[in-house]
Amino acid sequence: MSTQCSTACWPVSVSDRMLPPIDATTVSLAVLVLFVAGATNGLAGFGFALVGTMALATVVAPATAVVFMIIPIFAVNLSLVSDLSAAQLRSCSQRFGPLIGAALVGTVAGMVLLTSIPTGPLRLGLGVLTLGFVATAQRRIELPTVSIGDGVAKSLLGMVIVGSISGVLFGGTNVGVQLIAYLRSFELSHGLFVGVVALVFLGLNGLRVGVAGALGLYPSLAVVGGSVLAALPAVLGVAVGKRLRVAASEGTRRFVVLALLSAVGVRLVAGGLGVL
Repeated sequence: MSTQCSTACWPVSVSDRMLPPIDATTVSLAVLVLFVAGATNGLAGFGFALVGTMALATVVAPATAVVFMIIPIFAVNLSLVSDLSAAQLRSCSQRFGPLIGAALVGTVAGMVLLTSIPTGPLRLGLGVLTLGFVATAQRRIELPTVSIGDGVAKSLLGMVIVGSISGVLFGGTNVGVQLIAYLRSFELSHGLFVGVVALVFLGLNGLRVGVAGALGLYPSLAVVGGSVLAALPAVLGVAVGKRLRVAASEGTRRFVVLALLSAVGVRLVAGGLGVL
């Protein structure tokens, strides 16, 4: 009976890339990674999804790392959205509705693609994305830009295009820096910017929980439960990181985050190439 359920309830192409049965070591590792990722975000103001997903992907199947992080990312953004007033939530939802809607559709497409990408190429792709982020963050490589005009980029069409492409990438990798960069171009106040970013990713990750279950990306209820519990060290890590922020300079904060991501990126690329 259990064999029939494993083939009927969970896609075969996905199950062979999932976690082994949950044990104490796996749980302890996930708790540590989520706490560090949360502290990183609290310290530097960014990096939770990127650090958490990529660090987990070095030791477990990348597809599992992506879906395991969905609920913790949701929890972290839920705490940030609570800083927005009801009026701001309505205003932001109306203003960025096309962006959020297109990103939702793209996210589903990205998660569908996640079910068919083999482990090696996926791990290699995540590593390249991680190292690419490090390079652009240090301004060694400039992000590509398209001169279509500020008005067009922020128009309904611009939001749909950016949302769709960014949603695909986020749905399959948890990498959402392109959405953050786009929202920065609107020159919102810092508090409003943080709230809008949290609102966008809150909606995307709320949808992804259901989609991941429907596509069979969660191999068992134990993994779902572990993901829920992992939200606790993530939120705690954010709180600790915020306290540490006042004692560290901006240069130190960036160095810690980028050094961590560099090490993770190299490990992912090596694993994807079969070196490690």
